[in-house]
This record gives sequence, C-alpha cells and structure tokens, in this order.
Amino acid sequence: MKAIQYRSYGDYSENRLVELPRPQLLEGEVLVQMRTVGINPLDNTFRSGHIYLATPQNLPRIGGQTGAGAVVETKSEAFKVGDRVFVRASGFGLVADGTWREFVPVPAATLSRIPDAVDDDYAAAYLAGAGYLTGYLALTELASFKPGQAVLAPAIGSAVGMETVQVARRLGASLVISTAGNTQKAKRARADGYEHVIDLSTESLKDGVLRITDGRGVDVVVDGVSGRVTGQALASLAFGGTVVIAGYAGGRDAEVNVTDIIWKAATVRGFTFRLFAPETVAAANAALLAYLEEGRLQPTISKVFPMSEAAEAVRYLIEDRPFGRVLMHAQH
Repeated sequence: MKAIQYRSYGDYSENRLVELPRPQLLEGEVLVQMRTVGINPLDNTFRSGHIYLATPQNLPRIGGQTGAGAVVETKSEAFKVGDRVFVRASGFGLVADGTWREFVPVPAATLSRIPDAVDDDYAAAYLAGAGYLTGYLALTELASFKPGQAVLAPAIGSAVGMETVQVARRLGASLVISTAGNTQKAKRARADGYEHVIDLSTESLKDGVLRITDGRGVDVVVDGVSGRVTGQALASLAFGGTVVIAGYAGGRDAEVNVTDIIWKAATVRGFTFRLFAPETVAAANAALLAYLEEGRLQPTISKVFPMSEAAEAVRYLIEDRPFGRVLMHAQH
C-alpha cells in the first residue's frame, strides 16, 4: 500500500510517499480503506520537530490523525465490510502510525459510522483539524460556558476559529465573533453567514470586539492562534472572562499586559486533549455528531489534494492559511 511517512524531522519534503506492506489485523480491530484524510497543523508541528514527541525513537512514522473510509476487513462484531466510518484514534500520526495511507487497522471501539447524508470529503473535513472537538471541550469543560454569553474565536478560516464559532452558536451564545487577516477573507466569511468578523487589516482585534459588544467585551475566547493575538484577546475580555489557549498558529511568543488579567479577574487555561478523560471526549464526540446530523455544523473544504502531493498540501495549509479544511484523497 501507499503511505506518507516521515523518516526524519524537517521541512515539507519529509512528507514522503512510500510503499509499505498492507497491515494485518489483531482481534478487535477493523481494517479501513481510507478514502479522504485530513491535514492538521499538528501534523506539521510534529514533522518539523517542534513538539516534545519529536524524538529520534519516534521515527519512522506515518502521518495523519483523522480521515474517512470504508471497512474492508473486520475482526469485530461491531462493524461489517462496507460500513463507512470516521477514523481517529489516540496518538494517530504522533506516537502511532496514522491515517495517511491506503489501509489503516483501527480498534473498533474508536470508530463511529458516517451518516448516510454526509459524503467522504465532508466527513473528513468534519474531523480535520479537530476544531469542533476543541471548541466544544474548550467551551463546556474549560470555560464553563453558559448560554447567552459572548464568544470570540479568532481566525475564521482555521479549524479552531471557524468550528468554535459554529459550536458556540449551537450551544446558545448571544454573540460570536471571529477575525480575518485581510478584507477578502472577511468578505468571504460574511458571505458564508459569519456576521461578526473583524478585518484585522483595517481594525485591531480589541477595537473590533469593543465595537461589536458596545464596550463590554467577550466572556470567552478560544484562541487557536496565539502570538500577537493573545494579548489582544485578553484586552478584549469582559470582567471575569476566560481565555482558552488552544494553539499557536500565529507564534509561540506573546506579549501580554498582566493588568488585563488582574483587573478583569481573568482566567487563562491551556488546552490539550490529555486533560480530558476518555469518557468526556466520547460524550463530546457523540454530542457533535448529533449536531452534524441536525445540520447545525457546516464542515468547509478549501482544497483537496491527491496523497502524492502531501508536501504541497501541508505547505498550503500552513502558509496560505486557507478558508476551510485541507484534505487528501488516499490513492487506491
């Protein structure tokens, strides 16, 4: 089978297309033929060596954390050949070989069925970047979100930004705000129904939030960007608000005015999936799948690449900052 495998840490070219043996199943596992797989900024972080998991002992490694496919072989009574499934498992693409290959052996307990009305690309987009799950857990578990509160999720084109906005709406936020780095992306977002998008090329994040909220600020920020955004996000909080830092696409260094934390009685939380018990994550996934079936979540696809162009696909996600998810079609 074909796969994208890292054999050393480095630049995009380390996303290497290789030929590997088809996996053998263990009891309780299901073999899934991948159809569409997602790309996550964390895939790039790992391959470039900028995470604690990037050790010499953790190579070679097949990339990819999520995807959609169909069961072709099973050693579990829970699934039959032909079932279409969401594919994700703890550590995929990081400490265990991931989804960027034609065939993936997966513990049956980690799989869930794709609704008939959702095609393979949209199923993969729903998982890619883990934005829905991040947003849901950040709001419900870390920020103690309550209906009627105002939420800021910067970077409308990103998984965490766009999908937290959708989740916050479904949970009953009174107001949900995001940002765009340029006027073109801000206009695209508004055309897609995201009403409150601050164009950072014409207005600062803080000024935009205070304008939209009539000076009050927001109750919760889910920040998947960091860098220069973090200080502005803290300055945009209402009294007693919470900032959940869930990523650092905009940089790992931030300048923060500590008086924004003190005088606003702010809470700052770091987000990592390791915080949550498996049953908490399972309950979140079940809630989100119900929202998807309701039609309340809108997975958005920017571009789909063939798996042979993995290096360019990752570069496109990281450098071009597209509006929506970046996917790859697995090769058969």
